Amino acid sequence: MATAARVRETRLPPPPLPLATLIGRELRAGGSERPALRYGHAGLAKRGEDYFLVKPDCLRVPGDPSSAFSVFAVFDGHNGVSAAVYSKEHLLEHVISALPPDIGRDDWLQALPRALVAGFVKADIDFQRKGEVSGTTATLVVIDGFTVTVASVGDSRCILDTQGRELQLLTVDHRLEENAEERERVTASGGEVGRLNLFGGQEVGPLRCWPGGLCLSRSIGDMDVGEFIVPIPHVKQVKLSNVGGRLIIASDGIWDALSNEAAAKACRGLPAELAAKLVVKQALKTSGLKDDTTCVVVDIIPSDHLTSPQLSPKKNQNKLKSLFRRRSHSSVGKLGGKSASFGSVEELFEEGSAMLEERLGRNLSLKAPPFRCAICQVDQEPFEGLMTDNGGGYCSSPYAPWGGPHLCLECRKKKDAMEGKRSSRSTACR
Repeated sequence: MATAARVRETRLPPPPLPLATLIGRELRAGGSERPALRYGHAGLAKRGEDYFLVKPDCLRVPGDPSSAFSVFAVFDGHNGVSAAVYSKEHLLEHVISALPPDIGRDDWLQALPRALVAGFVKADIDFQRKGEVSGTTATLVVIDGFTVTVASVGDSRCILDTQGRELQLLTVDHRLEENAEERERVTASGGEVGRLNLFGGQEVGPLRCWPGGLCLSRSIGDMDVGEFIVPIPHVKQVKLSNVGGRLIIASDGIWDALSNEAAAKACRGLPAELAAKLVVKQALKTSGLKDDTTCVVVDIIPSDHLTSPQLSPKKNQNKLKSLFRRRSHSSVGKLGGKSASFGSVEELFEEGSAMLEERLGRNLSLKAPPFRCAICQVDQEPFEGLMTDNGGGYCSSPYAPWGGPHLCLECRKKKDAMEGKRSSRSTACR
């Protein structure tokens, strides 16, 4: 028995390594920390509510090329285009504003998941101030070297395809029909979940949240469907090995027609720009143009696979194709609740809770000024009616105690409303 126990112990996967350790190991081994990116996008419009963002030239430190990172995103609007357009133009700046200035790359990457949460909530608050009722999904991908961080609300999706490995889903679909945890959260917060009820009591279509009839449990905007439809994203951060990988980011017009496996298989062996077109073409071939279809493909390619003086251009092209060659997979990688290693991909962070207290955290290694709101990043004096970190303040309030970072009064009301504690429409200080 003791021998069997020792054998079982040896089969346990190694614990996940810190990001700084992984980066340091690559650099000491002489690996290239800065891969090249090749990307392409394609789409077909049915309603004209899909938008995408491609920003390959961002800098953490202005004027310093070594601090480069890239951002790609897909937004699938509904009930109009306003929320999708606003998110395309402003979501990234809200995320960046929530990141502490003058920190190193390791700290920046570790702070990024929390900044993504703050940025999504800030975008939702600012857009709802406009009084418009449209909403949007949002899947935002940040690539820094071989580290990929994905934040998403709604049902636009991002998958990762790596050489010789199973596909990995980097997002979670926030559809009420398919996500039991989200159904429970919405009803616990005061919403009702049910199908469309026709005359005579016949129920049709997917599960929806009432009021409003939205099929999604998370989005940006949608001020007319209740605060229990939250903008808090699922966030997953992974680190690829030097082999690289391919990301496919697409709206539900693709995923309603194709499985993850079918989308990846449709474009293996092709450069990114053509790959995006082939995914859209395959979706159209499978189910017709029933919805807007948008696809962004990003290849993360080690620099030594791009140019070599010993290789002719044709051989170089064949070497690139070998990264994403056509091959069969027996299954699709599943998301886990704990950090784990998936072969050539190391999972660094994953969290999908809709509770801000869990997402913003109580103990932060990177401290902000004492009265700077963790969401809107505005400095205010305590006499302006702000809540302090321990839930006290200069104006009595029915808020429950809050042990997280400082939130201004408006963001605190938004937090409590999303958790079903009070209506965000009430602004009186009692």
